[in-house]
Amino acid sequence: MEKIHYLIVPAAPEAHRFEVTVRVSDPEPAGQALWLPVWVPGSYLVREFARQVLAVSARDGQGLPVSVTKVDKHRWRCAPCIGPLSVTCEVYAWDLSVRAAHLDTTHAYFNGSAVFLAVAGREHERCTVDIEPPPGEAFKAWRVATTLERAGAPEHGFGRYRAADYDELIDHPVECGTFDLVSFDAHGVRHDVALTGRHRGDLDRLARDLARACTAQIDLFGAPPPFDRYLFQITVVGDGYGGLEHRRSTSLLCSRDDLPQAGQSKTGDRYRTLLGLASHEYFHAWNVKRIKPAAFLPYDLSREAYTRQLWAFEGITSYYDDLALVRCGLFTHDEYLQMLGETVTRVLRGGGRLRQSVAESSFDAWIKFYRPDENTPNAVVSYYTKGSLVALALDLTLREATGGARSLDDLMRRLWHDYGARDIGVPEDRIPALASEIAGRDLGAFFALAVEGTADLPLATLLATVGVTIGLRAATGESDKGGTPASPTVAAAAGALAGDTPARAWIGARIAGDGRISLVHDGGPAQRAGLSAGDQVIAVDGLRLAGIEPLLSASRPGRVLDVHAFRRDELYQCRVTLTEAPLDTAWLAIDAAASPAAAAARAAWLGTARPPAA
Repeated sequence: MEKIHYLIVPAAPEAHRFEVTVRVSDPEPAGQALWLPVWVPGSYLVREFARQVLAVSARDGQGLPVSVTKVDKHRWRCAPCIGPLSVTCEVYAWDLSVRAAHLDTTHAYFNGSAVFLAVAGREHERCTVDIEPPPGEAFKAWRVATTLERAGAPEHGFGRYRAADYDELIDHPVECGTFDLVSFDAHGVRHDVALTGRHRGDLDRLARDLARACTAQIDLFGAPPPFDRYLFQITVVGDGYGGLEHRRSTSLLCSRDDLPQAGQSKTGDRYRTLLGLASHEYFHAWNVKRIKPAAFLPYDLSREAYTRQLWAFEGITSYYDDLALVRCGLFTHDEYLQMLGETVTRVLRGGGRLRQSVAESSFDAWIKFYRPDENTPNAVVSYYTKGSLVALALDLTLREATGGARSLDDLMRRLWHDYGARDIGVPEDRIPALASEIAGRDLGAFFALAVEGTADLPLATLLATVGVTIGLRAATGESDKGGTPASPTVAAAAGALAGDTPARAWIGARIAGDGRISLVHDGGPAQRAGLSAGDQVIAVDGLRLAGIEPLLSASRPGRVLDVHAFRRDELYQCRVTLTEAPLDTAWLAIDAAASPAAAAARAAWLGTARPPAA
């Protein structure tokens, strides 16, 4: 047994409580300190995992109680004692996400950062951990899915595992239960998929499709991949979405209907979403788990780690997640362009893009991105979403500058070779310098505009180099995600700024069926009239509001509405003058009139052959 050994038991599944013990054979003579992380790598918010610690107790080598004092929100100190010292904490686990821990009578899941106390000053040492099942016959069929190195435990079994240090211990989440398991190989590396939760999914198809996606990503960076096995942990629920990357695995949360269904060959929107999520987290095995900002090396999990580069580590990953799927033939070119159109639409509909750069968004992730409120769309830009468009623009810029000889693929391989494979952090100014070197010209102006600036990207010009047009139109309603033209008339005008359909009226607010306002756009009609998020519209022009969409569809820009709303418990009256809806809905299309050179550039970008429609 190593000098530091952990034991974790789902001691009370019905009460959602883990019992976690750390045994230190030779504790610090002056009194051993321990701490729990306040955030988990990959999710940039201080989550205060210690708030779920219910109790902490300790005993010495003779089994006698040792006094434990809480030093601050996430640190404890034990009184001096003769070793070995055993410190036990009870952890409440009822967070059904990919970031913390969840335990009930159906399964147990945990991220190490939410349950394992770190031994202060000894984080670099090897450790072992015993993972035990809950007590009782009802749990005899449970198995274990984790990429922790086994140290006596049978495959997928309870028992002893080991880690080289504390960082490795907490970077292999654990799923226990009666999950379904399917496996596949990619470049000779075994990949497991463990699904927890009731579902009707076609696991064989899921495995085949993931194998293609994983192979494409390994091809990009070069085989072999930086792991000897990989695990997709998927928790299936009625309605959910999320993912978190780890060095040899990822935890995913998906809706039941996102899974492919037996007998269905079509790749619908929901399955495309799941494939994109899995592809995103898999790409992170290179980009952020190994190619990482210098600010993350080493991780300091006791406080925020600031970097202006999350646009590259999350945005570039968000670009490649779907691009890898079209390149390996899981998505058609048209499907991919539709998804790009939806991404452009999401960015254009946020006024925050004109206030905050993706570099600023990266730096402020700790206080803004993960804490959205009613004003977030007006004040914040997503380093994921706009970051993916910056990656697209950079890729097309590199291709245009080098006549198609170099691309973002080359930049990623260079980052892997120079930094990721060598475990060196990427300096804050290194990516622009490397990109300029690959382009053979100074790209300072590009990065000033795209990364440090707030102006919209010149996507129309860049997409034209690969024979793709972009069109903008007004949304047809709140459910309009973009990605497609509004009508055949508009489709015929692909590449134009607007179609010839009548102008749609716009109120500049998101209003639910019950009249509650959740968002008021900066400078829009609703804001100018004095309406605010949280107000509840009850009547328009003397009639009870029966849905905002029918009202807008029957109106034209310039119409004045007499609005009655409640703010708190007071009646508020105002007049709203509707305006023309903004052209914030995008779609992309292949330009049939593009030059042979542009068509060849598009084939090199998306893949040499256009996959057949599903």
